[in-house]
Amino acid sequence: MDFLYFDVIHAIKEHDYIIANSGGRDGVLNIGLVESVLEHIQNDWYYPELEDKICHLFFSVNKNHAFQDGNKRTSIVLSAYFLELNGFDFKVDYFIKKMENIAVHVADNRIDKDLLHEIIQSVLYENEYNEELQLKIVNAITVSEENQEESEF
Repeated sequence: MDFLYFDVIHAIKEHDYIIANSGGRDGVLNIGLVESVLEHIQNDWYYPELEDKICHLFFSVNKNHAFQDGNKRTSIVLSAYFLELNGFDFKVDYFIKKMENIAVHVADNRIDKDLLHEIIQSVLYENEYNEELQLKIVNAITVSEENQEESEF
């Protein structure tokens, strides 16, 4: 499959739109981080499948904090746009709905990149999370919350 991509100018415009319409601090902290992830997802050796590209895009924008604010929201929007560009427009609404909470847990280090990949694969190719994936998500969130509570004492 030949993938379609977008450039850093589009990514920044999307981020700016998000901030203007939902609040937060405007501005790019590190343009190189945005350029890097957009370049990396074009490498079919490392990211051969759609879900590989989406996972890296989502995770990197979410975690690398290239923007002053709105990194989680931007990770969702840019990933959804990538889906739309590549013929998965029928999954965009479902993807956005499912990824809203996931984005928070990725940012809080509760969901790692491997689990995120499984979640994205499920969102793209299944109607619901299977039982095994549901348990992995619950365990990741619960164990992380318990560890955080213990470290506060």
